[in-house]
Amino acid sequence: MHDVMENVLSSIESLHDLIQQSTENPEKVVVIFKHSTRCSISQMALNRMQKTSFFKEKNIPFYYLDLISYRNVSDGIAEKFQVEHESPQMLVIKNAKCLASVSHNGISENWLLGNI
Repeated sequence: MHDVMENVLSSIESLHDLIQQSTENPEKVVVIFKHSTRCSISQMALNRMQKTSFFKEKNIPFYYLDLISYRNVSDGIAEKFQVEHESPQMLVIKNAKCLASVSHNGISENWLLGNI
């Protein structure tokens, strides 16, 4: 089981730190999960991510964003990575670029395996 609250995006500064982390190892990716606390589909996707051991096994940093509380960070993600805001949404970041993004029921371990 994965503790999604381990890495919480709660400021633009933490987003900049995540981007920097994504450039430190050219082979490594970082994952952002944008969660709406008001959406049942988002809760189901979050539950799927909490139940997986994928992030620990692959040593992939997983960042959780409560986009209701930190909408400015979500807007910063959309602007920086040129992705349309969706919720829930998962993004794979590598070398300060978004390699792939998915939303709603597309969020899964299988999707991640195909996009890292």
